[in-house]
Amino acid sequence: MAHDRCLPMDRSPRSRPPAALRTVAALPAVLLAGVLGGMAWAGVVALLRDRFNASEILVSLMLVYVAEMVLSYLVYGPWKDPQGYNFPQTITFLDMTRVPKLMTGLRMNLGVGFAALAVLVLTVFMARTHAGFQLQVGGLAPAAARYAGFSSRSALWTALLLSGGMAGLAGALDVAGPQGQLTPYVPVG
Repeated sequence: MAHDRCLPMDRSPRSRPPAALRTVAALPAVLLAGVLGGMAWAGVVALLRDRFNASEILVSLMLVYVAEMVLSYLVYGPWKDPQGYNFPQTITFLDMTRVPKLMTGLRMNLGVGFAALAVLVLTVFMARTHAGFQLQVGGLAPAAARYAGFSSRSALWTALLLSGGMAGLAGALDVAGPQGQLTPYVPVG
């Protein structure tokens, strides 16, 4: 029958990862998507600065409004919760994609630990690596960085992609944490 061809051939339980693995992998996947989305958004700023010498401050500020419009389109349109009484919001995230709270009754969640870890990793990066040293010299003394042969282009991309990734992580932790869903009122800026 034609109907049988549309069904998956292998219906064995081995064709899907175990439930425990799906649960463990769901939250890191959400956080990784936030980091990659932030890096992509910051990559637009880096590209415009690199190719057209556009002010990264103005471009990033203007892209905030673009992000608000994209978010509004999604929560008023294709991602809108059909059971949401016509409120502009997505469905509530599944428990396995939510950032666990540290204590019941508080909104504080494991994002605090992620933030502390990110500060530690970026501090080590800036203080103990050659790329971090290049960023510091380029920010403090651009003429000395050029004289030393440090690439301002590489520093631009590194700084913007790192900061975009951290902003995306913060957004993912906020949305998957206390909010639990996307709304047009997600804090921006």
